[in-house]
Amino acid sequence: MTDEVKPNLNEAPTHEAQLAAESIASGEEQAPKVNFDADYAAAQEFSVSEVDRTGEGAAAAESATESKFKTSQPEETKTQSQSTGNPDDYLNLAKEVGNTPTEGVTNVSDDLLKQAFEKGERKN
Repeated sequence: MTDEVKPNLNEAPTHEAQLAAESIASGEEQAPKVNFDADYAAAQEFSVSEVDRTGEGAAAAESATESKFKTSQPEETKTQSQSTGNPDDYLNLAKEVGNTPTEGVTNVSDDLLKQAFEKGERKN
């Protein structure tokens, strides 16, 4: 598909482009013809290097990106928690979590937790 370039004096970004647009508009020069399909096909030819068209390209890429350090494989571990239903387990957990230095919103004491457990037991 061949298209003709139609220059616009108002859109010319440089002085040379303005001069070329004026020459084409006055008829001194012919507007260049552009074949987008042929240009695209030619660009595709240049986008792949000669070495990539052979097996050497894949080998070169592999050696360039190969790790030079030995890495260990992760080991999968399974953790299962057993629900005991024992409130003392929850109290111990709350003691560990409740005293973090970043959470200073409230202070949870053992007495407060016991009161909460008692209220919960009365409603059941």
